[in-house]
Amino acid sequence: MRIGELAQQTGVSRDTLRFYERLGLIQARRSSNSYRDYDSAAVLLVNFIRRAQALGFSLQEIGQRLPEVWQSPHPESKMREILQQKLSEIDVRILQLAELKQQLSAQLMQECPLRNC
Repeated sequence: MRIGELAQQTGVSRDTLRFYERLGLIQARRSSNSYRDYDSAAVLLVNFIRRAQALGFSLQEIGQRLPEVWQSPHPESKMREILQQKLSEIDVRILQLAELKQQLSAQLMQECPLRNC
């Protein structure tokens, strides 16, 4: 399928698809007239990328972890492992943000919030 059809089926712009391709997240064959030609699995892959982004994964993380999932003999288990790792990272970040919030609140209580007393 051509890039326009893939864009329509996934709700992703053509520019975004080209960007994903430059990052190596998706691949297209080139026809003799240099048009991009995607196979039907590209729809699943683009939807996977969008879902992973919605779950907090960066495109860099997706690019690094995607081969692990596809090459694993147990992709479902591998995906669970990756999601668990991301959840742990989020838990750490929540603790860091709570500490930052506490520090900011303490600064607001001072006469001059920017003064280091």
